[in-house]
Amino acid sequence: MTTFVDRVELHVAAGNGGHGCASVHREKFKPLGGPDGGNGGRGGDVILVVDQDVTTLLDYHHSPHRKATNGKPGEGGNRSGKDGTDLVLPVPDGTVVLDKDGNVLADLVGQGTTYVAGQGGRGGLGNAALASARRKAPGFALLGEPGQAQDVVLELKTVADVALVGYPSAGKSSLISVLSAAKPKIADYPFTTLVPNLGVVNAGSTVYTIADVPGLIPGASQGRGLGLEFLRHVERCSVLVHVLDTATLESDRDPLTDLDVIEAELRAYGAGLEDRPRMIVLNKIDVPDGHDLAEMIKPDLQARGYQVFEVSAVSHAGLKELSYALAKVVADTRAAQPAQQSTRVVIRPQAVDDAGFTVVQEEDGLFRVRGEKPERWVRQTDFANDEAVGYLADRLNRLGVEDELVKVGAHAGDGVAIGSDDDAVVFDWEPSLAAGAEMLGRRGEDHRFDAPRAAVTRRRERQVERDESDEEFRGFDPFA
Repeated sequence: MTTFVDRVELHVAAGNGGHGCASVHREKFKPLGGPDGGNGGRGGDVILVVDQDVTTLLDYHHSPHRKATNGKPGEGGNRSGKDGTDLVLPVPDGTVVLDKDGNVLADLVGQGTTYVAGQGGRGGLGNAALASARRKAPGFALLGEPGQAQDVVLELKTVADVALVGYPSAGKSSLISVLSAAKPKIADYPFTTLVPNLGVVNAGSTVYTIADVPGLIPGASQGRGLGLEFLRHVERCSVLVHVLDTATLESDRDPLTDLDVIEAELRAYGAGLEDRPRMIVLNKIDVPDGHDLAEMIKPDLQARGYQVFEVSAVSHAGLKELSYALAKVVADTRAAQPAQQSTRVVIRPQAVDDAGFTVVQEEDGLFRVRGEKPERWVRQTDFANDEAVGYLADRLNRLGVEDELVKVGAHAGDGVAIGSDDDAVVFDWEPSLAAGAEMLGRRGEDHRFDAPRAAVTRRRERQVERDESDEEFRGFDPFA
């Protein structure tokens, strides 16, 4: 059964925003109490958070579909809908978030580091929030925006100071078991280790982590063995340690050849490993033949510029010297790294000539409008409500979309699309953009609110006419 997963494809969907409410306050003797529709709640976000207690992506391997909750719709009486609950997904330290094309979206290193993988949709405004001096009783509300949905790839790159590399059965897991408290599986056959092992080592005042990379054989960088799956785990290490088996039973292998093969695979993999400090560990010197071979090849390795240690995971010979030497290199590497600076907020003001949208004519003659505001406004519009469509037309006109269409050569009756190909709204353009506004008379006026005033005015005029008629009647003398 799989217990370690370091690469998964995750399908996330943020919550949708709740719809706004179109409501009018009703009370006895108050037929037009004014709009009181509340706003819709915000949809929940999908957030990835680094958790030190999580070491694998196994949970997302079994359950790759994750969705946050939706916002609740608004209600009458100026009651806003409840916001959706954010979905927080814990991930291991060192998780890289990529899109489906392999582009890096986030590199999550450090406890508590977060990344919003899915942005929740905004809640729609109720008609109480849409009321103005010109539109006193809106008969519509805005729809909630859909939450962001996307597919992301999570890759785990182990965060370790020291990485042990070498052939299968070279003794990497045995070294970790004696240098730290880790208890990896150890056996006398190749590919015993199927997942990277991680241990914590205390050497004087320095504490560092050490990991092994299983399955490196010739061709590992091209997918042979397990190397391609786990080579990514050495990318973050500070020190590379080659563990060479001096007591191998395979006649066609020797430590120098093993070193050349592994170095060739590391160069083929790339990832900037050329400048990492390297050490050589000649393991299994407790075996007489292994001790003799280590003494024979040690001068050759030192001539190449390597720092060489002869050790035995069985007898613990040379382990103390190795541990402190690794601690020194790790401490020097940490000291050479620049100090982490506080987060800087970069403010990029909008250009004075940036309208916030673009209008281009496509090859088929269709005019396409792209921009955050117009696309969001379209998503929030209830096209079954003529008044809501008229409100959208007013907003687009105030933004300057109509003027820009005229500049690029659009004429009445031309096709106009707002949004991308997947969710665009296409209509035949009329320069006045009066769709839905005819029910309001002139734009910004609401006959439903003004009708009672007009009726009162007409009643007063009729009363004045009757009064004048009565005065004439009272002054009439039939015997004159």
